[in-house]
Amino acid sequence: MLIGVPKEIKNHEYRVGLTPSGVRELVAHGHKALVQTHAGLAIGFTDEQYIQAGASIASNAEEVFERADMIVKVKEPQPVECRLLRPSQVLFTYLHLAPDPEQTKLLIESDAVAIAYETVTDERGGLPLLAPMSEVAGRMAIQAGAHALEKAQGGRGVLLGGVPGVAPAKVVVIGGGVVGLNAARMAMGAGADVTILDKSLTRLKEIDMVFGGRIKTLMSNGANIDESIRDADMVIGAVLIPGAAAPKLVTRAMLKTMKPGAVLVDVAIDQGGCFETSRPTTHQDPIYTVDGIVHYCVANMPGGVARTSTQALTNATLPYTLELANKGWRQALLDNAHLRNGLNICRGRVAYRAVAQDLGYSYVDPIEAIKAAS
Repeated sequence: MLIGVPKEIKNHEYRVGLTPSGVRELVAHGHKALVQTHAGLAIGFTDEQYIQAGASIASNAEEVFERADMIVKVKEPQPVECRLLRPSQVLFTYLHLAPDPEQTKLLIESDAVAIAYETVTDERGGLPLLAPMSEVAGRMAIQAGAHALEKAQGGRGVLLGGVPGVAPAKVVVIGGGVVGLNAARMAMGAGADVTILDKSLTRLKEIDMVFGGRIKTLMSNGANIDESIRDADMVIGAVLIPGAAAPKLVTRAMLKTMKPGAVLVDVAIDQGGCFETSRPTTHQDPIYTVDGIVHYCVANMPGGVARTSTQALTNATLPYTLELANKGWRQALLDNAHLRNGLNICRGRVAYRAVAQDLGYSYVDPIEAIKAAS
């Protein structure tokens, strides 16, 4: 199979779908790779390194999309990329379709097979291809939030860890999954006063055991969220419903109860955000203020540490890329129920229930969709 790797075109997105070492593995298994020129140059992966790994270099994205059997990316395809997709071509990348009706429409019209990293599962019920970027985003959320807390950025002018004689900042993390746990760990390490909220009592018990009570835990409900954010200097939104739009847990009315200059970091912005006042921002222009509250809502947060993120992502995605390439997409999806959970769009049909429900499409069972496309 010929695997194509285009250069990412989203604002300040420097990650790349495959590292040279990933290409080497694909070639070792008898496949071919076509990488757009300079796709990884910004993070130190040169065309020469890809060539040494066995790849061919394409001069532009059009050539990659025209020739490749499978496109491996990082971020969701932009409209110009969606229009380059061919019928039956496989797209393997992050999609986040539920809050993005335009992308969903274009992918349906493309007649391609779109498999989303963020809905592939594992035997433990986890999301193995979302986890590495969630780890990065959770850790980055604290350093980004700490910068936004500085007075020059519009924040309260509070240092996370305080100093002797001065209380540390209060950080509230909504969601105890991978993002939330990594954010809480980083905030605790910086010396902040950390509270984490989650709907699962079992998860809260696990967090309490791991951190020995150094992180406070609260059941996530409306009353506890309302009370917690009143005293918070920073609130991290780390809520995830796989494949679906994030619930709005903090309303605009609630902002008026917060301390002026407090910071909201919405890591769920890829799925529409969990704060009512959230809107996607970029690394170029990351923050804005609503009712005196600073919002950081960068939609590709891990792109800020693109080399680390690319290496972590390829480590996770490569086994699945190989499975799709070795077996072909139909057989790979039929054989592996966890990989099949990543199928969102199949030859014009919506094969992921949450996306269909959120955007008003008819849902088609993935196996039915795969067999219909055979």
